Amino acid sequence: MINEQYKAMLNGKSVIRELAEYATARGKEIGYENVFDYTLGNPSVPCPEEYTKAVLDIYKEMDPMAIHGYSPSLGNPQAREYLAKELSERFGIPYETKHIFMTSGAASSLAHAFRLVTKPGDEIIGFAPFFPEYRPYIKDTGAIFKIVPPDTSDFQIQFEEFEKMLNPNVSAVLINSPNNPSGVIYSEKTLERLASILEAKQKEYGHDIFIISDEPYREIAFDGKTTPYPSKFYDNTISCYSYSKGMSLPGERIGYMAFNPKCTDADIDAVICGQISRGIGHNCPSATQQIAIYKTGFKLSDTSVYETNANLIYDQLVELGFEVVKPQGTFYIFPKALEEDANVFCKKAMKYDLLMVPGDTFGCPGYFRMAYCIDTDKVKRSLPVLKKFVEEEYK
Repeated sequence: MINEQYKAMLNGKSVIRELAEYATARGKEIGYENVFDYTLGNPSVPCPEEYTKAVLDIYKEMDPMAIHGYSPSLGNPQAREYLAKELSERFGIPYETKHIFMTSGAASSLAHAFRLVTKPGDEIIGFAPFFPEYRPYIKDTGAIFKIVPPDTSDFQIQFEEFEKMLNPNVSAVLINSPNNPSGVIYSEKTLERLASILEAKQKEYGHDIFIISDEPYREIAFDGKTTPYPSKFYDNTISCYSYSKGMSLPGERIGYMAFNPKCTDADIDAVICGQISRGIGHNCPSATQQIAIYKTGFKLSDTSVYETNANLIYDQLVELGFEVVKPQGTFYIFPKALEEDANVFCKKAMKYDLLMVPGDTFGCPGYFRMAYCIDTDKVKRSLPVLKKFVEEEYK
């Protein structure tokens, strides 16, 4: 018999994916260049040339058995050593090889982290707006996902509501900065206050509370700023990283977990994650990709187009009367819809071949997400269409 739980999930498929599929089908009808598709967060800039060269050199020069054989369960030792050194130099935290665990992207990192620090019935607190796949990721561990409502004035943490939700069953707090979908970066002030609260609660409850930090957009920050690194503020932090966004490698499925050297059981957490892999099948990420990461070194794609696009869209939205917080990073913007139901708003926009994602799926009804990881020319061509939509439907 087919598992009924997963069969039931067919009725709750990703809204983002459904809209993206519609955009593809509509593109076949009228030409995809005429569909202003702001649905899917798929990077639109090429990966660094250094990465491509590294991969080509690997296949030309290395022993095929080293390339295509299984990697160790904790990851390629050279990749782990390289990452420990890179993170230590960048953030001033004394990571060692033993504190790094290689994964198949941030999703795999999160899958391991949730199981590492919870048991069924424990609670994980997250903050709206949030990446909607967190729900099934957490549900399948047996943990309970509790969501703090958003502070829509700036999308920082609404601490009064957060503190109300804290209780002895909480074993982890999940954060995502820079944030999908808001584009907001948690400030140092926010992270300091979060750390202070959790340190006090750990003492009060007599057990660990971990921060699980989902960081795939860490390097995509605007105005010349950098993203504050959560592990610098709180010892019990697990950083979950993916090369999907900053290096434009989503299809390669490569990332890592970095355990703060001061966190509980830091010396063996990676080893424990190796055991978790046995139960969830996320073991041994691509051997080639692990080699390519340390051969390439710290190189990023040219993501400046995302800031250009963000500014163009933000200015147009403000001119049209939208309430919107200006993105500080990522490639998303999250305005308030011009009517209470963002689903209705986005449905009306589809008549103009403008495709945007309602905020309900992100835990923030009444808002909508635009993923502007598309060509700037297409962004510019979409702006008169956006203006026409607003004027005809809401003026």
